[in-house]
Amino acid sequence: MTGKTVAITGASSGIGLETARGLAAQGARIVAIVRDKAKTETALAGISHEVVAADLYSLAEVRAAGAEIRRRFARIDVLINNAGGIHGERELTVDGFEKTFALNHLAAFQLTYELKDLLVASAPARIVTLSSGAHRFASFRWDDLATMERWTGPTGAYGASKLCNIWFARECGRRMSAKNVTSCSVHPGAVASGFGRTGSWVYRVGTRLVKPFLKTAVEGAQTSIYVASSPELEGASGLYFVDCTPTKPSRWARDDHEAQRLWELSEELCGVSWA
Repeated sequence: MTGKTVAITGASSGIGLETARGLAAQGARIVAIVRDKAKTETALAGISHEVVAADLYSLAEVRAAGAEIRRRFARIDVLINNAGGIHGERELTVDGFEKTFALNHLAAFQLTYELKDLLVASAPARIVTLSSGAHRFASFRWDDLATMERWTGPTGAYGASKLCNIWFARECGRRMSAKNVTSCSVHPGAVASGFGRTGSWVYRVGTRLVKPFLKTAVEGAQTSIYVASSPELEGASGLYFVDCTPTKPSRWARDDHEAQRLWELSEELCGVSWA
């Protein structure tokens, strides 16, 4: 990864931080896209990095972050859409979208759109989007996916956002592979990190109880690092990785018609066109 620039969302803690450290150890320059700049500077001390501050719950801030990256950096070789979370109750962002869906999917879609030309100019380039095995528990209706008015609970909403991550990675790979930009999704495994802080009290307590049996953040970062850096994956696109191995996601996640439907909805919600 020497000489390559890697942009990572949520690189101030957990899997994102360990992914940044792992890729920096291979020689990469890290661009951390985070909400708390001071915390990130402390966390990434000792490795080659730059920080771009943005609240990823806001599409306006995602757009501004994209513009700042285009202005400050001549190339982005890898984009890792790592930031994610779960909300125990239905809450809406400033844009009117359900928070889990907005952070986990729309922010990744919008940021990738903002950086797509820079990725193409830096090709061969890669896009890595974190999903989860929880995509198998997705529960939503297409007519209210963005707002979750018929709230199915945190597990269903989180699962829906993670299903969207796989669909996005597949469709992005289909659209970008001809330009030598590959796109894949990864499941980091069940990781003991700060991920569940915004979940319900039941989720937070449950996470603490099972923590001794979970992967560490270092272990959870290994699949992201592998997909971002391994030479043998050059040109591989649309795949879903678990433990550094291509794995079949759910049948619904492999439905490319649904992936295209999500893409069109995401363009509408973000007010952009990839044409």
